[in-house]
Amino acid sequence: MTFAFIFPGQGSQSVGMQENLAADHPIVRETYEEASDALGFDMYSLVKDGPKETLDETVNTQPAMLTAGIATWRAWQQSGGDTPAMIAGHSLGEYSALVASGALPFHDTVSLVRKRAELMQDAVPAGEGAMAAIIGLDDEAVIEACQMASENGVAEAANFNTPGQVVVAGDKSGIESLIEFAQAAGARRAMMLAVSVPAHSSLMRSAGETLAALIQESPFSDPTITVISSVDGMPYTGAEDMRARMQAQVYSPVRWVNVINHMQASGVNSIIECGPGKVLAGLVRRIDRSISVACIDSTVALQTAMNGVSE
Repeated sequence: MTFAFIFPGQGSQSVGMQENLAADHPIVRETYEEASDALGFDMYSLVKDGPKETLDETVNTQPAMLTAGIATWRAWQQSGGDTPAMIAGHSLGEYSALVASGALPFHDTVSLVRKRAELMQDAVPAGEGAMAAIIGLDDEAVIEACQMASENGVAEAANFNTPGQVVVAGDKSGIESLIEFAQAAGARRAMMLAVSVPAHSSLMRSAGETLAALIQESPFSDPTITVISSVDGMPYTGAEDMRARMQAQVYSPVRWVNVINHMQASGVNSIIECGPGKVLAGLVRRIDRSISVACIDSTVALQTAMNGVSE
């Protein structure tokens, strides 16, 4: 069986996540301690006890989800799990994929991701940005609705998650207008998301330009596992390619359908979501039902996933 790992991003966090895994795998707590050392506060206490409102702040969610993904990855490795043929991450999760591949050191990346979150939060004043999910329209129809809504504000396709599910981002007036156009075009659902930072839109370009300097200074290495870029769904070719594409990642659409299609075309027939939640597993099922999926969100799930790929 040829399998791949995928890492979730912002939105899959929850208070108490990974308590079960941490109880059985000391490496999980050790990973949180390493993150705490980089950030200067107790990351595990925040994840374990909350409050939810604090964990859900972008500046905390992003390093927390990076840490959760790498803690799970290390538990997999320490348990004797095989190395996947390739890996990828959705949005923020791409940083987890880069660390897991050996392309970036974890300690440095926790600080980089925290700065990324601060830049994204500062790029658009609170309450002015918006994101929405459009379900039941093809990509072209959503893009056309974005173009029509652009007369009223910024409205752009941000995440091509599955055929028929696109997340859009922009300023509040543009996204409100887009929802109306999408509903008129026949969307089954068009709803605002509880997100104020319009990630993967042109409104993040200023954040991306500042982040670019930090990425240039980051100690990238050539990966030991093939990493698929969410910017275009193609493999990175090395450290310099990673620097170039990751600079644009924060304001470029997430082409998740392309990522999964590339994996399938490369022979992958099983995909494991490495980290809290099951959001990405659900997306994979809707993209290609021929691919088997599993999630690692507990000790039992870890063992089940290991058994599944060793059969």
